[in-house]
Amino acid sequence: MTEGLESRFKVKECSFDTVYGPLDGYEIWAPRDVALKIEKQTRLQAQLYNVDLRIDQRYLADKGLFPCGDEGESRFDVDFDLPLTSLEIEVDANPQLTRMITGITVRNCSRDTRLNGPERQVLADLFDLVTVIDPDMILFPDADLWVPRMVAKAEKYGLDPCLSRTGWFRNMASKSYWSYGKMEHKHGAVIPEGRILIDTENSFTYRESGIAGIILASRLTGLSPNLTSRYTPGTLISNYEVYEALQRGIAVPFRKWDAERQRKIIDLKAADKGGMIFQPQPGVHENPYELDFTSFYPSIIVNYNLSPETLDGANRRGFLSAVIEPLLDLRLETKRLKKIDPKYKGLDSILKWMLVTCFGYTGYKNAKFGRIEVHESITSISRELLIKTKQIAESMELEVLHGIVDCLWVKGGDASQFKEKVEAAIGIGTELDPYDWIVFLPLADGFGAYNRYFGRLSSGKMKMRGVALRKRDTPEYVRRMQMDVFAKMGEARSIEELLRIKPQAVEIVKRYHRELPSADPSEMVIHRRISKLNYEKRCVQASAIQAHKRRGVKVSPGMTVGYVIRDASKWEVDTEWDASKFDLDYYAKLIGKAWDEASFAFKFIEGRCS
Repeated sequence: MTEGLESRFKVKECSFDTVYGPLDGYEIWAPRDVALKIEKQTRLQAQLYNVDLRIDQRYLADKGLFPCGDEGESRFDVDFDLPLTSLEIEVDANPQLTRMITGITVRNCSRDTRLNGPERQVLADLFDLVTVIDPDMILFPDADLWVPRMVAKAEKYGLDPCLSRTGWFRNMASKSYWSYGKMEHKHGAVIPEGRILIDTENSFTYRESGIAGIILASRLTGLSPNLTSRYTPGTLISNYEVYEALQRGIAVPFRKWDAERQRKIIDLKAADKGGMIFQPQPGVHENPYELDFTSFYPSIIVNYNLSPETLDGANRRGFLSAVIEPLLDLRLETKRLKKIDPKYKGLDSILKWMLVTCFGYTGYKNAKFGRIEVHESITSISRELLIKTKQIAESMELEVLHGIVDCLWVKGGDASQFKEKVEAAIGIGTELDPYDWIVFLPLADGFGAYNRYFGRLSSGKMKMRGVALRKRDTPEYVRRMQMDVFAKMGEARSIEELLRIKPQAVEIVKRYHRELPSADPSEMVIHRRISKLNYEKRCVQASAIQAHKRRGVKVSPGMTVGYVIRDASKWEVDTEWDASKFDLDYYAKLIGKAWDEASFAFKFIEGRCS
């Protein structure tokens, strides 16, 4: 095989570094399809490296450069300049319902320009404006749906689609895929060269962290802002690790061959499979406080030197812990700075999401530098640390109310002293959030729910998790009702005051029930992700898919669709654009369920007082 390769490509013997140490092998100047043929001919026995690297990312790493930064500047500097001119474009139409472009609003320096008329003229005017203004960055809601159509229509009308400064565009295909047990969908995109184009409606990174977060992710990963705005945090952390490996001269594996070593079934049964949760007693508690570990899992990776090559106890710094440490330090800095200046909030957000997913990627089968045993070690250590924290609390005669992986709710004693003792014993920073009161909700069987609670922080803000208003499929009308109830409950600083507020909370719910028949159907829209297109039994998802098909809207697995239930007994639904009436009984029950979550607090207090 080697002789055959040498007859067609440049091949030489070499030694190269991997995370496990140096290896002897061959350097081959050949395209990716050759690597696939080598895999096939060796029956997957050949270990291949640096096969599927991005050329631009590799070039930047080799030269010690990174996007959106000057030479000599640090990638890990949060005070970087953003000397980018920008332009906002918005098409006055829904891209799912029409392909025609007859109205566009262009915003430049707070000045709006309206473009209306025949499609060809509107596009010509838009392209002229972009040429004259020549922005570095275009902010465009639903850009990944509109721009491919604009480029196609420009060719049809003989126009120059100057959204690209060079005239060239890069295509990204749409796809549906499984992620963390859920079907997801990613729109395709047409990305212009020489200019940043951000889909402000569909970019998770933009929604969570803004322009600053997109640029920081670009600096850290070596990817263009066009890509960082479209990639998930998991893909960003993976590319950050690849960029770090390239800078350190470490070869990047093509396929996972070390995902998991062979183990006996008894070892698999004994292995850790997740973080620890203490089941709470449902009820209302006064004056508790929450101790939350800062970046718990990333801190464990760094503090315990966890990496695929250090699992055997090797006395060396692991690759994973070495590359996560500067990211963790940066997160701790932005977490501190955002309390002083809100401009750091976006930077802190993207770092938080990248560090959250760095744990999950240690167990991801395709992660370049992941290994399931690292994943298990992290959860095992986290469990030991949470138990140790619980023991510290009990040694101080504190009552432990609840615990979820990286946080603990306790009651009584000196909160500041507890925080100091935990940090000294664990070696990881914490944050303390005192509550005036907190409510842990029950499961259907009466035991405490693990992740459903709400309470009033001492700052006066309400914190809610796992309740109706936090769920994406809750209609806006029901969400607003529960929000009003919680806002009223948030006026109470004690359990006694909370009970006195009950009549006012009940009146809020009654008002929403009275006004339900006259409510706007647009407030009854339920948004749900479609996991598949074919259902054997009649259900609301199947009806929603058929309603969208009748409207001419293409639905793919992983997409989120919006619909209003017209008749729950027959699962008859209308799309969110066509709804004119809704099933009163069905939505009244949703209001009742949302009220039950809030009213549990009143029932519990009354039961304790009786």
